[in-house]
Amino acid sequence: MKFAAISITMLSFTRSTAFHTSKAFLRTNFRTVSNTAVRFAEEGQAEVILVGCGAPNRGMGWYHAVQMLEKKCPSASLDFVVEPWFMGDGADSPAGQDFKEFQTEAESKYGTKFAKSLQELPPPAAPRLALISGRTADNPKLLSEAIAHGCKCVYLEKPGAPTVKELEAMSAEAKQAGVEVLMGYNKNVAKYVRKAREFAATVPGSHVTFVTNNAYENTPESLGECFERNSEGMLKNMAIHELALLASFYDVSVDNIAEVIVDKDFSSMQTLKGPSGKAFTDFDKVKFTIKTKNGNEVSVQTDRCGGTDSYAVVTDKSGKEVFRYYMPDDEDKKHVEQLQAKYPTAMPYFFTQDPDYITVKERVAKHTVDGKPAEGIATIEIAVEALKIAEYLVPIFQKELA
Repeated sequence: MKFAAISITMLSFTRSTAFHTSKAFLRTNFRTVSNTAVRFAEEGQAEVILVGCGAPNRGMGWYHAVQMLEKKCPSASLDFVVEPWFMGDGADSPAGQDFKEFQTEAESKYGTKFAKSLQELPPPAAPRLALISGRTADNPKLLSEAIAHGCKCVYLEKPGAPTVKELEAMSAEAKQAGVEVLMGYNKNVAKYVRKAREFAATVPGSHVTFVTNNAYENTPESLGECFERNSEGMLKNMAIHELALLASFYDVSVDNIAEVIVDKDFSSMQTLKGPSGKAFTDFDKVKFTIKTKNGNEVSVQTDRCGGTDSYAVVTDKSGKEVFRYYMPDDEDKKHVEQLQAKYPTAMPYFFTQDPDYITVKERVAKHTVDGKPAEGIATIEIAVEALKIAEYLVPIFQKELA
């Protein structure tokens, strides 16, 4: 595609006013992409390509873009956005028109360059990080393209791939190319998870339950749309964050699972029609406990229609609740209210997890630049294990809830 020409003088002005006017910025170099001057990432920043922006106010990629454009992640410079659908066949849809407005604003205000594919981008001019936030089914192809186009590191949104086999192949491909793949499992760094684990460590025989909710309406229409849009299923979508926590902190793996206990009174499975008219079967809520062979025990509760909060509960040996910590906590609720006022039509869960999204992106971007460990960030190996657990649990739940 051809970009409209923007002068170096104008681009320098828009970038500096949007971000900052430091002396470091004045020393910034420029490159040319399709006859358009584009700023390098500054010293100490990763050159970020967002692959799969999605629709404004709904797509996770869009919210990643907003955070980086607003300089919430100091080590990340969002230089490129690759959006195959809304710059292709989906351009004329209502959501495509919304995307076009976002593109126009981002180009004019920040100088960010947009492209339909990674093939349109120039070689990297700084340590390059691809943040892949597209459709799960597209991720194997997008990872290969990111590696081929000079990415030093890849930030891959959950669950990474549709199947364990595909994700394992992606891991092997990246390892062979010397490219590190880190995952967007933001709950691994969330305050409420850390607080619950720390408290549980002080209570002998304690038990932790991780609770996560979405705010879909409890109607066939709303859940049917959810089932179709997230057709990989609840365990590979909504609950995959919790499965990553279990793999990261509780030694849960398919080989180490001794027992799975499903709370059938709480859990529910439905078959509903999506907007296309096709029927989809999935869980709208599940609660379960996993016991491991080495003596660990942990529970998860997920509800598509439970609201916007996530929290963790710690109980003692008798089953009495002794600790509960919410995301957001009282301190973060004011921040959530500010974001809701700023983006009133955006998905509510963006705001409750806003600080954690920033933390993960910043740590991954900084790691891309300096090579130091990205503390607390899940690796693709953890993602493989989480996906294995999901595939192991689905038939168990289906049998219990049939």
